Amino acid sequence: MDTLSYKTQSAKKEEVERKWYIIDAEGEVVGRLCTRIATVLRGKHKPSYTPHVDTGDYVIVTNVDKIRFTGDKWNQKEYITFSGYPGGQKRVKAAEKLEKKPRDIVELAVKGMLPKTKLGRAMRKKLFVYEGADHPHEAQKPEPFKF
Repeated sequence: MDTLSYKTQSAKKEEVERKWYIIDAEGEVVGRLCTRIATVLRGKHKPSYTPHVDTGDYVIVTNVDKIRFTGDKWNQKEYITFSGYPGGQKRVKAAEKLEKKPRDIVELAVKGMLPKTKLGRAMRKKLFVYEGADHPHEAQKPEPFKF
């Protein structure tokens, strides 16, 4: 039996088939939901996963305004930004972030779970987050993602 006939197939970016998935975030815990989203964006749910190629699929997330945290994270968790200037550090509680920009909660959580490279930025462009149940991607025929 020839051992060379069992080579591992490496995916190429031209050969990758991408699907569109839709996820309803209503009542979901932020961290658990975002790890699943990051897995789909990277392509780790596919048998053809290759670390140096973007094999991931497109993800549409709806109802992010009805997302939840466990424990008292709404009051304890802080999102910190820094402009680079003295006194330019801002802290925003998770409850305030939900009122003003609920999309940022999911986008920032997924961003932290993806690679910090060109490849990671390309993966992030395949994430579409919406506050309500409506989205403009009906033409792509997204299918619900099974967890």
